[in-house]
Amino acid sequence: MRTGIRLGIDVGTVRIGVSRSDPSGFLASPFETVPRSDAGADVARIAQLAAELDAIELVVGLPLALSGRRTASTDDAVGFAEALAGAVSVPVRLVDERLSTVTATVSLRQSGKNSKKSRSVVDQSAAAVILQHALDAERSSGRPAGSEVLPPSS
Repeated sequence: MRTGIRLGIDVGTVRIGVSRSDPSGFLASPFETVPRSDAGADVARIAQLAAELDAIELVVGLPLALSGRRTASTDDAVGFAEALAGAVSVPVRLVDERLSTVTATVSLRQSGKNSKKSRSVVDQSAAAVILQHALDAERSSGRPAGSEVLPPSS
């Protein structure tokens, strides 16, 4: 298992949930919610976080339909991951995130939080679910989870 902080990213149309791992790559925790921006401020903020934390990798959730088919959200997340890959100097990986938001919402509800009043917390928690899945997959396989994203060609 590689050591180093990783960031998990849950791309939404309004907000982007961000999580981070501990330096050992064992545990993912909710970290920040970034407002979605057409002007690229969202990509810039996540790139800034990656630099400040000296992250070794960014893990972006790939929202597929339960059937495994691509959706409009899939294309949006891929485009966002490509923009991130062009803005950071570390690998960006896409990891299947099916049911991450549902898992996060159920977990928050069980802890007594109202998900409608805590939407930004749900986004961060979904990002933590995505990142924890990637960390667990790497720990069991010995290889980074998902597939690496290349920056868009100029």
